[in-house]
Amino acid sequence: MTKELREKIIALETESKKLEPKGSSLDELTSKIIRYGHDYLNNVDSIKAYNKEFKTDNSLASTDFSEEGRPIDDLLNIVEESVDTPGINPASGNHLGYIPGGGIYPTALGDYLAAVTNKYSGVFYASPGAVQMENIVIRWIAGLLGFPEDSLGNLTSGGSIANLVAIVTARDSKGISSQLVMDSCIYLTHQAHHSVQKAIRIAGLSDANLRYIDTDDHFHMDTEHLEKEIEKDLLKNRKPFLVIASAGTTDTGVIDPLDEIARICQAYGLWFHVDAAYGGFFALVNELKDKMKGINKADSLTIDPHKGLFLAYGLGAVIVRDVEALRRSHYYEANYMQDAIGDIEEPSPADLSPELTKHFRGMRIWLPLQLFGISPFRHALKEKHLLAVNFYHEISKLGFETGPEPELSVCIYRYTKGVSEPNDFNEKLIKRIQDHGEIFISSTTIDGVFWLRLAVLVFRTHLETIDRLLVLLKENRDELLKLEEG
Repeated sequence: MTKELREKIIALETESKKLEPKGSSLDELTSKIIRYGHDYLNNVDSIKAYNKEFKTDNSLASTDFSEEGRPIDDLLNIVEESVDTPGINPASGNHLGYIPGGGIYPTALGDYLAAVTNKYSGVFYASPGAVQMENIVIRWIAGLLGFPEDSLGNLTSGGSIANLVAIVTARDSKGISSQLVMDSCIYLTHQAHHSVQKAIRIAGLSDANLRYIDTDDHFHMDTEHLEKEIEKDLLKNRKPFLVIASAGTTDTGVIDPLDEIARICQAYGLWFHVDAAYGGFFALVNELKDKMKGINKADSLTIDPHKGLFLAYGLGAVIVRDVEALRRSHYYEANYMQDAIGDIEEPSPADLSPELTKHFRGMRIWLPLQLFGISPFRHALKEKHLLAVNFYHEISKLGFETGPEPELSVCIYRYTKGVSEPNDFNEKLIKRIQDHGEIFISSTTIDGVFWLRLAVLVFRTHLETIDRLLVLLKENRDELLKLEEG
C-alpha cells in the first residue's frame, strides 16, 4: 500500500466514524430520543385521536438532505409537527376506527434490541438464536390455535404478506400451474379482506374463477351454498382448490363456520385457508374459544400479533400445516449462500417466505410475552370484547339500528329513525365525530348500506372511552336531527 493511498483511507476513516457516536454523544442522542418517546406516551391520552389538519408545505417538506447534519432537537421538532400530530393517532385509546393494537411499549424495546445488534434472522447459519426465537414464537401461536406440533410458518410484516404466502403455497401444493389457472376455482365471501384479492392477483391467479359465496343475515359464509358451488364446478370439469374463510372479518368482526367449512374442504380435497389476522388471538379468551371451533383443521392461517397482541405495526404471521409444501414454494439456493447450507436444527425463515433480508421480528413479540406473561393479554382481549358488547347494547338504547351482536370486538350501527336519507345522515354524523377529533370511528358500506363502525382493539381503550363516544354520538345525532327538522 502506498503512503498516498494510506493517507486517503485514514482521512476517509475520520469522516466515516461520524456514523458511530460514542460516549457522551451517544448518551445525549439516546436520552433525547427516549425523552421524546416518553413525553409522547405520558401525554397520549390528551392527544386527539384524529387531526385532519395537514399542510403539505410543512417543515418536513422543506427539509433537504444536505452534506451537513442537523441537531437532533430540530429533527424531533419536525417529527412532532409533521409526522406525529396530523392524521390518525393509532396509539390512542380513543382510536376506535380500524383494527389497531396500540403498540405496547416493550415492542419498541424489542425492536431497539433487534436493530442495535442488527441480528439477521433469515438464515439459521447466520444467527441460530434469532431464528430459534422466531420459530419458538411461531410454534407457540400454532399451538394456541390447535395446529399440530410439526406445523410452522413465518413472521411477516403483516396479514397481507401472510395471506400471499399462504395462497402461493396452496396454489403450488394443489398443482395449479399457469395452464390450469383459468380452470381453477377459489371460494370466499365479499367479507374477505381486500388483501386476499390482492394476494390472489400477485400470485398469478387473476384469471382463476373467484366464487363469492353467499352469507347469512349475520354475514357468515353460507356452507350449503359453498358446497353447491364446488359441486357445480366439478361437474363442469373445473378444478376447485382453495377456500378462504375468516375468523374475524374486518367489516363486522364475525367468524365463519370454520368446522363445517373444514369438513367440506376435507371431503373435496380443497386447501383450507383461514384469515384470522384480526380475530385469531381471541382464542386466548376461554369464553370465546368455541367460536373458533375448526380453526385447527385449516391448512394455513394468517394472524396478526400487531392486532390481537397489541404490538406496534409490522408483525403478522402465517402458520402452515404442511411445512414441506411451504418450503417447496419459497426455497431457493444461491451460490453465495453455500456456507449456510448444511445440517441445521431449525428451518430458516428465508426458506419459508419470499424474504431473504428481513427484520428480526421475533424480538418484538418474544420480549413482551416473556416480560408480562400471557395473563394480561388474555384479560385485555376479554375486556375489549365486553366493551364492544356493552356498546352494542347501549347504542341500541339510544335508538340506533345495529348489526349482529359482536362476536369479537367490532360493532356496526347506524341511525335511521325519522331520517329520509339514512346513508346521507350517517355520513354527516361520522364526519362530525371525525372533525371533532377526540375519538376516531370509521364506517363501511355493505350491500349499499352505510354503517358506522366501532372497532375496539387498542390496549389503552377502556370503559371511559366507550361512555364518551356514546355521549358524542347522541349529541351530534340530536344536532343533526334538529338541522333536518329546521
